Amino acid sequence: MTDTAKTHKPIHIIGGGLAGSEAAWQIAQRGVPVILHEMRPVKKTAAHETDGLAEMVCSNSFRSDDAMGNAVGLLHEEMRRADSLIMKCADAHKLPAGGALAVDRGEFSKAVTQNIKSHPLITIEIGEVAGLPPEDWGSTIIATGPLTSEPLAQAILDVTGEDSLAFFDAIAPIIHKDSINFDIAWMQSRYDKKGPGGDGADYINCPMNKEEYETFVQALIDSDQTEFKDWEKNTPYFEACLPIEVIASRGPETLRWGPMKPVGLTNPHDPMVKSHAIVQLRQDNALGTIYNMVGFQTKMKYGAQTEILRTIPGLEKAEFARLGGIHRNTFINSPLLLNNQLQLKSRPDLRFAGQIMGVEGYVESAALGLIAGRMAAAQALGSEYPAPPKTTAMGSLVEHVTGGYMNGPKAKFQPMNVNYGIFPPIEDLVYKSEDGKRMRGKDKVRFRKRHFSLRALEDIQDWIDVG
Repeated sequence: MTDTAKTHKPIHIIGGGLAGSEAAWQIAQRGVPVILHEMRPVKKTAAHETDGLAEMVCSNSFRSDDAMGNAVGLLHEEMRRADSLIMKCADAHKLPAGGALAVDRGEFSKAVTQNIKSHPLITIEIGEVAGLPPEDWGSTIIATGPLTSEPLAQAILDVTGEDSLAFFDAIAPIIHKDSINFDIAWMQSRYDKKGPGGDGADYINCPMNKEEYETFVQALIDSDQTEFKDWEKNTPYFEACLPIEVIASRGPETLRWGPMKPVGLTNPHDPMVKSHAIVQLRQDNALGTIYNMVGFQTKMKYGAQTEILRTIPGLEKAEFARLGGIHRNTFINSPLLLNNQLQLKSRPDLRFAGQIMGVEGYVESAALGLIAGRMAAAQALGSEYPAPPKTTAMGSLVEHVTGGYMNGPKAKFQPMNVNYGIFPPIEDLVYKSEDGKRMRGKDKVRFRKRHFSLRALEDIQDWIDVG
């Protein structure tokens, strides 16, 4: 143990998900001891299946890895440069997924768990923290995620006086590859795009003609679905993770312009016929034996899922490794409750990190864990670590959860993925190509995104170098 570790109280972290694991890593790497509290397997949640740290529940995708054209890809790169444990383990266990970064969930979780367990400054304590931590713990990070246990959630409400908000989140089914009919299905990435770990043929594609699609949409709308309890009925869905039945109910073409869009794909079994809609499946483990249905989060009951999903061409005899489901997620009203050091205003010894504070997505959650961890470590060492610049992907997320971009005091706080829309604009950006022609349409959008990313990567380095 280092001299620094011997002279400082440990920082407590409640929750061993992506945010909590990342926070623990960042703190310990700075020589400050950590006690990481995780209630699984003593107490299970409604969605987790293992007792490993950083378990990915809803999907195995970290989404786009394009740092120059996508805000989440930019976030990946910022975190890599900041020595992110989550990104290191994701890169080590990536799977073919076109332009996305997808991982083998089991191996990814094992890698995170092993890194945390083997760190000499991190102690893992198994058991539920059934209420707010005592003040004599000192600096504590609450990273319990959207499935925070009821006693702790209630304790947070009691001390803040602010009602927590909530939304429903859904899980997509996973299918055994050897049960898929490849006389109908085929392997191809959209536009044959190669990404991290991929070769341009990374997704399984199942085509539908117009009649099949329309019949399928109606079956989704008419399906037997999970009924909510009375106290849950006014809870909204998270718009970026809607169940397919909800998407279908919004209009007959919505799925074709969402998870079932047919563009950029050519059916080698019948190349002259354009598919009306296409269902894609993405590899879910390193062995390539199971695939998850992309964008097919669902609240259908199990019997309805197997019956309706087997009407998809190529999936007539599909065997499911896991069926989809839905669970209620909870998050705090962070802009009213937290300061720019991510501390609870009424109890500065408590910081929050991850989804419970109102960011959505695996990478966004881990990023807030990274930031909170660095802030807590700096405080333990007698200094203050500033929030990342607002011009960066990480800084834009801090700005979101602390209220910087909310439009007035009556604005409704909602969970959000990172996106270029929450970055401050670049003043006086000239949209002209090298030959002096003015850019329009997609060229202008790509140009703007690239310059957002270039500015962010320059600005984030100064922040990383602070500590």
